[in-house]
Amino acid sequence: MKMIKMAVFGLVLLTASVWAADSGVAERIKPVGDICMAGDDCAATVKPVVAEGTARSGEDIYKKCVACHATGAAGAPKLGDVAAWAPRIGKGMDVLYASAIKGFNGMPAKGLCFDCSDDELKATVDYMVEKSK
Repeated sequence: MKMIKMAVFGLVLLTASVWAADSGVAERIKPVGDICMAGDDCAATVKPVVAEGTARSGEDIYKKCVACHATGAAGAPKLGDVAAWAPRIGKGMDVLYASAIKGFNGMPAKGLCFDCSDDELKATVDYMVEKSK
């Protein structure tokens, strides 16, 4: 029994020494990144997806909205549907902007585009309204 324990212990030592000798192992198996969630201390250091001063156009942002605004999912008015947009436009642009930013009925806040600035969302509303008059 003692001989078996020594053999196993020797194998463990041999394996550990081989592992340590290959200094590239740690480099090859290290994590490729970190996860940072909103509210974590690291969130303050997260850089925006789009560099400052390079706002995306309303048309560019709309491409993220097509799942609902091209199909009418969850009651979303389709782009170009004048009848669906008319009562919304009648409430005023400030109401539409607030709905896009804060969410309204089936539409979640920011349409789930959390990397969109308020100005980008307003440009998207402007684009959709212009195409739906």
